[in-house]
Amino acid sequence: MTAPSDISTRTVSDLPNVENCHNAPVPPTFSDPLEHRAFLKFRLAQAYRIFGKYGFDEGVAGHITVRDPIRPDCYWVNPWGVHFKLMQPELLLLVDHEGKIQEKESGPSRFLNRAAYMIHSAVHEARPDVICAAHSHTTYAKAFGALGLPLDPITQDSCAFYEDHSLYEFRGIVDDREEGLAIATALGSNKAVILQNHGILVASESIESTVFFFISLEKCCHVQMITNQAAAACGLKPRLIDAENAAKTHIFLDGEGWFNGIPEFQLLEHDEGKRFEYIPAHKENM
Repeated sequence: MTAPSDISTRTVSDLPNVENCHNAPVPPTFSDPLEHRAFLKFRLAQAYRIFGKYGFDEGVAGHITVRDPIRPDCYWVNPWGVHFKLMQPELLLLVDHEGKIQEKESGPSRFLNRAAYMIHSAVHEARPDVICAAHSHTTYAKAFGALGLPLDPITQDSCAFYEDHSLYEFRGIVDDREEGLAIATALGSNKAVILQNHGILVASESIESTVFFFISLEKCCHVQMITNQAAAACGLKPRLIDAENAAKTHIFLDGEGWFNGIPEFQLLEHDEGKRFEYIPAHKENM
């Protein structure tokens, strides 16, 4: 059996947290920038469909962006008003940090979510290390965010966000640049920010890791609410993981985002019967 399309198998010796690294999976690399762009667009559309599968849509709200490998001052985003489950690479919009849709590269529906531009432009500008950022109004994140509390290290999984997420107080719909900049500032160098009374935003170095940590953060919000409710019913307090072990666990999990995200894309490709195939384009599109 061949490896899934999204995994390269190579002999490496420096992968974090992996022993016996012969033929360990690593992210694919590309010598052709157009192929790299095509892969990221394919992957981003998959990410939207995964979000749709999990019910992470809320009307026309929510957005995932990926930095363009050819024009790093631009990012790809969904056209506003198309359901996540219907997203395909050819529909995506290429937008610069000023919110201008790039006519030559973008899909046919030129309807840009203003909030998406305000938030993601600010995040991508402030964080050159961020390749992909995702925001949506998910159920448990909204509920937990209304408490105005950070996540506690109550499980191994929640340690992925230990001292690596922040809170942002709700100040209305994001409709101006200052609000987007404020959210980017609240995110800081963290991988996530809980937007109180709103949702969550996750940003990382790959589409796969962003999808994984977004799903995980939503689950962690759910688990903490269940834990707090059960503890209160029993007259107890949740037992937290101590700071030393939480920090060690965070270091381990932080380096595994891409690999943890891969199974979601494998399953989607299995269910859809659709894998990435590159058809070379004219370099005049660069």
